[in-house]
Amino acid sequence: MKSPEMIKEIRFRLNLSQSELAEKLGVSFATVNRWEKGHCEPSQIAVNAIKSLCTRSNIDFSQFEGNHIISTNETVTLYHGSKSGIQGAIAPASRERCDFGKGFYMGTDRNQPLTLICNYPDAKIYTLRVDLSDLKILDVEVGLDWALLVAYNRGKLESAKHSTIYNRIADLNKGCDMIIGYIANDRMFVVLDRFFNGEITDLALINSLSALKLGKQYVALTEKACKKIEMIDEKGLTTKERDKLKQESEANRSKGIAMADEICRKYRREGRFFDEILEAGE
Repeated sequence: MKSPEMIKEIRFRLNLSQSELAEKLGVSFATVNRWEKGHCEPSQIAVNAIKSLCTRSNIDFSQFEGNHIISTNETVTLYHGSKSGIQGAIAPASRERCDFGKGFYMGTDRNQPLTLICNYPDAKIYTLRVDLSDLKILDVEVGLDWALLVAYNRGKLESAKHSTIYNRIADLNKGCDMIIGYIANDRMFVVLDRFFNGEITDLALINSLSALKLGKQYVALTEKACKKIEMIDEKGLTTKERDKLKQESEANRSKGIAMADEICRKYRREGRFFDEILEAGE
């Protein structure tokens, strides 16, 4: 939550005065006033409380903090892991049912792709320089739209095919060259599957995913985006490195699942379930 206008817009959508919002969040009127004047930003605790208010009022918080088309002249350094090495030109050639569809996946954190390839003896880790200029990019923040976009690409929205919500999510990245969004690894999918199976609410889901902080992934969806990727380093993994990564990956997985379970218990009575969201068609 970086802009004062964002906080004002959320407050207006909640139909609250500054004093009323302050009371619901357990902060002072002066604190909310400072947020809206841009003198300071809400703490993470306050942000989570605002998200909770939005969810209880059936307002999708993600529409305020992201999910927008961006343009930039930025060049970024990213990482890609391959089970057997890249052969030929970089292309949007992943399997179909990945988080954001078929594309070329890159991460901001070098360790993340390493954990995906550590079981393969011929695995390679690549350091890449990516020029984002002249690309149409969808930047998706953690929120319900993010979860539903992953659900759509993973085939979890088929029961709602042709519904309003299905069509909206299907068109979310229409015409985009690249998507930037948070990583959904095995730790996240424990939580996502519980949401899709109707075991936890959207509020429990979003707070769990926010807490895991796995970093972002950049997904090149088009040939145009792939041509903007330059390979600057390629490295194989030794047996010792792969064994260490396996141990770290399993430890992090267990820790992440335990954290997510605790958050899900905390929010088990708040928010909406997956079938309720589909039925509402929002």
